[in-house]
Amino acid sequence: MKKSNKEVSKIKRLSFPEEKKLPWLSMLLDAYYIVDKGIAKAIETEEKNGKVLACAQGCSNCCRTLRDIPIYPLELMGISWYVAGKMTGDLRDILKKQLKEYTRSDQCPFLINGACPIHPMRPMACRQFTVFGKQCEEGEDPYYTRNKDVLPPVKKYVDQAFFVMLPFHGVEKDTERIRAVERGDINRTVRVLQECNWKLLGERMEKVDKITIV
Repeated sequence: MKKSNKEVSKIKRLSFPEEKKLPWLSMLLDAYYIVDKGIAKAIETEEKNGKVLACAQGCSNCCRTLRDIPIYPLELMGISWYVAGKMTGDLRDILKKQLKEYTRSDQCPFLINGACPIHPMRPMACRQFTVFGKQCEEGEDPYYTRNKDVLPPVKKYVDQAFFVMLPFHGVEKDTERIRAVERGDINRTVRVLQECNWKLLGERMEKVDKITIV
């Protein structure tokens, strides 16, 4: 789901107080901010060329249809932290049950009633997937049916995001990070979101809730 052109031109960096104690969280949020800015600029360029943004709030076709959503270790940590420590109320209870019962399927394990409860911490792959022209039909993957309507990867910004994320993998010197980005080292760490053991996260949520109650 993407924002309107006016909104994407005012991209803000997400922040949490816990960043002072969690350096990895700052890395992730900086990386997401870089990617979000890149996507915003790319969308503006496409719209200036006459394309009309098809993605809109309320559409969750890609969440239901895309089968192999790539996700990186730092993103997995961010999602786990956000879900276990930040989500509250009925939505938390629904997601906890859903994760504990999740088995590999075509649908994203975090999709609830057509919406994404982890939208602020959604992976870069989800952030980038943008479609122009008409809205997707049910079950359609426009990458295969009409690739020209899918926003091309914002590689320049993704590479910058990877540069920011690499210290999480023990690569800290700028020169080493530049070479690692050029080689695509971080891509060797990627996993498929639907293939992760989300049951463990559901169980972690359960443990956190029991501690909170006590």
